[in-house]
Amino acid sequence: MSHGASIDWEAVYRAEAAKLWRALVLQTGNREIAGDAVAEAFAQAIARGEAVRKPGAWVWRAAFMIARGEQGRTRTVLLAEHEVPVGEPEQMIDLVRALSGLSPLQRASTVLHYFAGYSVAETAAILGSTRSAVGVHLFRARGKLRDELGDDDDP
Repeated sequence: MSHGASIDWEAVYRAEAAKLWRALVLQTGNREIAGDAVAEAFAQAIARGEAVRKPGAWVWRAAFMIARGEQGRTRTVLLAEHEVPVGEPEQMIDLVRALSGLSPLQRASTVLHYFAGYSVAETAAILGSTRSAVGVHLFRARGKLRDELGDDDDP
């Protein structure tokens, strides 16, 4: 079966790349790592051809793994204040700062589930984890983010 050979990689790229890049920027805090991880994930996927059965999910998982590896090598910190583009809404800056206080798995789970729209099961598959572990990461992340960002119901 030549499933991978019939993949329209251009369509997959158009559908996934921008959203994936934004998720990786939130995850890593580094635009360069995010861009490199997206490019490398697509390059690897295209090279695998027939072996890729679910191209979108495969690229997301690969890109997150590539970015995680690159962060470990470079010991990159999340977005410094000077890296946030002028004109970004203050809420976005606060969110990036709050995300930087989460553990890497809490941050990845949060970004994939709440910002990229993946289900808990899909998030677990992308991260190579379990649904219950992702649920715990999301629960703890919500608590930390609530403490950091405050509750919308507060005056």
